[in-house]
Amino acid sequence: MEFFAQLSPVIQALLATLFTWGMTAVGAAGVFFTRAFNRLLLDMMLGFAAGVMIAASFWSLLNPAIAMAEEAGNGPAWLPAVVGFMLGGGVLRFIDMLLPHLHPSLKGGHPEGIPTHWRRAILMVLAITLHNIPEGLAVGVAFGAVASGVPGATLGGAVALALGIGIQNLPEGLAVALPLRGEGVSRTRSFYYGQLSAIVEPIAGVIGALAVLAMTPLLPYALSFAAGAMIFVVVEEVIPEAQSAGNGHIATFGTMFGFTIMMLLDVALS
Repeated sequence: MEFFAQLSPVIQALLATLFTWGMTAVGAAGVFFTRAFNRLLLDMMLGFAAGVMIAASFWSLLNPAIAMAEEAGNGPAWLPAVVGFMLGGGVLRFIDMLLPHLHPSLKGGHPEGIPTHWRRAILMVLAITLHNIPEGLAVGVAFGAVASGVPGATLGGAVALALGIGIQNLPEGLAVALPLRGEGVSRTRSFYYGQLSAIVEPIAGVIGALAVLAMTPLLPYALSFAAGAMIFVVVEEVIPEAQSAGNGHIATFGTMFGFTIMMLLDVALS
C-alpha cells in the first residue's frame, strides 16, 4: 500500500480500474467452463452488485462530498450533493435513452434507446457497458478526492471502492458472456465481448481523476455526480433484473450482503 500511495492519483485510478476490468474478464472466462448460468445464483449476485454500489455511493462519494462542502463553508453543505446527485442520474438517463442496448437476462426483450439494426450480441454488450461507465468514473473521482485532500476521503476508502466494484464485476462479465454463447456466438468471442464491456472503466477512471485534479472547487459536485449515476443504474437496471425471475428474496439478501461487505471494506480500510 505504501508504494501505491506514492503514485499519482491518475496512475492509481488507472491501476484500480484495470483491476475492475480484469475481474470482469475473470467472470467472462466462466463461459469456457459452463453452458448456462444458475438463474438463482445470478440474481443473488446481481443483488450483491446493487448492494455494493449503493454502499459505495454513500461512503466513498456522497459522504466525502458533504464533508468537503461543509469545510469550504461557501454555502449550504447539502447543495453540491443534491445538485451533483440529481445531475448524475439525469445524465445517465439521457445516455440510456440514446444508447441502443439490450439487457442480457431478458430473453425476447426489446432493445432500448434509439432504434437500430445492430445485432443482439452488440446490444447486450452495450447494456453492461452502460453500467460500467459510472463505476469507472466513481473510482477515478475517489482517488482524485484523496489527492485533493477532501475531508473523509482516504486512500483505503478509494481502494475499498475499487475492490467492491471489482468483486461485483465478476457476475457482470458472466452475465454478458453466457447469453452471447446462447445466441450462437463462439466461446472465445463470447469471452472477448464479455470482458470488452468493462473497457470503459479504465477510460472513465482516468477521466474522473484528471477532472477532479483540474477542477478542485467542483469536486463535491463530481463526487455526487458519480454517486447519482451509480444509484440510477442500480434502481433502473440492476435491481429490476435481479427481481425479474421471481427470486426476489434471495436477490434482496444479496443486496444486503453486498451493502454490508462494501461498508465493512470502506470502514476497515479507511
